[in-house]
Amino acid sequence: MKKIEIYVFNIVILLTAVACNNMTTKYAEHLTLKSEFIDSQLHDAVSQYKLLAENLNDSLVPKSYYKDSDSLETSKTSWWTSGFYPGTLLYLYSYSSDKELLTEAQEKLVLLEKEKDNTHTHDLGFMLYCSFGNANRLSENPHYKEIMLTGAESLLTRYNPTVQSIRSWDHNGEKWQFPVIIDNMMNLEFLNWATRESGDNKFGEVAKKHANTTMKNHFRDDYSSYHVIDYDTVSGAVRHKQTAQGEGDETAWARGQAWGLYGFTMMFRDTKDSAYLRQAIHIADFILNHPNLPDDKIPYWDFDASTIPNAKRDASAGAIIASALLELQAYGDPAQKKRYLVAAEQMIKSLSSSSYKAKPGANGGFILEHSVGHLTANSEVDVPLTYADYYYVEALIRYKELLD
Repeated sequence: MKKIEIYVFNIVILLTAVACNNMTTKYAEHLTLKSEFIDSQLHDAVSQYKLLAENLNDSLVPKSYYKDSDSLETSKTSWWTSGFYPGTLLYLYSYSSDKELLTEAQEKLVLLEKEKDNTHTHDLGFMLYCSFGNANRLSENPHYKEIMLTGAESLLTRYNPTVQSIRSWDHNGEKWQFPVIIDNMMNLEFLNWATRESGDNKFGEVAKKHANTTMKNHFRDDYSSYHVIDYDTVSGAVRHKQTAQGEGDETAWARGQAWGLYGFTMMFRDTKDSAYLRQAIHIADFILNHPNLPDDKIPYWDFDASTIPNAKRDASAGAIIASALLELQAYGDPAQKKRYLVAAEQMIKSLSSSSYKAKPGANGGFILEHSVGHLTANSEVDVPLTYADYYYVEALIRYKELLD
């Protein structure tokens, strides 16, 4: 952009941010989904998660469900998805005031607390902020805040000032020196919260540096994202641009695009830096303009999958994108607002249809079917996933806030 264009863009963004104030600004004239429809989906979700709680071992958290063997896949709290189940329970409690959901969530929070000291993962935002963050949002609790601030300190131990990023994985040391995945954008909200809560800028500064490095190196000219960027720990230079879960190094893995969209939208909300908003808009346009995006707006597991149109869909990517668009529309111009709302509404309708949403009492208690975890490793293919449910419920809650 030319300097004058950037200046004008920034003025527009500032005015938009002031006008919007937050994502719950009322846009009733643009909304097409009815309150009754959203309430119906949330009511069904409550019923499903009460069933899921009944099926669950008290010491574990759910990951997925396999229909063929009628078996629930669970994990210990050290697994990256451990915070989504209590987070979903808390979202549903905030909607329903059903104490059974709150009790179940609180029991899982007790199990999760020890992860505050876990320095071997970059996923502490998913694990602690989606769980304790939601709990603290509903009822501020000094103990929850202490747990999260300790966890934020643990996350900072993975930051490298030369690379100016948070390290994602510790495995495959013979292959990567310092791997950073696009998913890592989702853990920055945790650090931004830690700065606001503690008054210490170090957390938010790391979040911004990581986001800036990601914006510089993770994206292609069309604003699609690589999955993995490997950095040299001495020089900070990029060594490799690769994938771990997409079909190929140069393909657009769908959930990776979703993480980027959500992450940069969130970074604009937390910092009001217009560079992050521009990035989010570019990513949204890449997704919505892609010729391989199906009419129902639920993406194939990879936008460039070689088996399209017979490739697997990824409901988890659709849910994340829908939730992100519902926030992004609050920051856009009128044309963008309408476009992002229409797309998010279509995604919610699709996910709420029998094509993706499980029948009541089925699916082991999970809400959505047809997500893809890691297809190239033949892991979690065409199954329910706990984070798909989390972002679907979040999208429903966000939409309900727009209606209220």
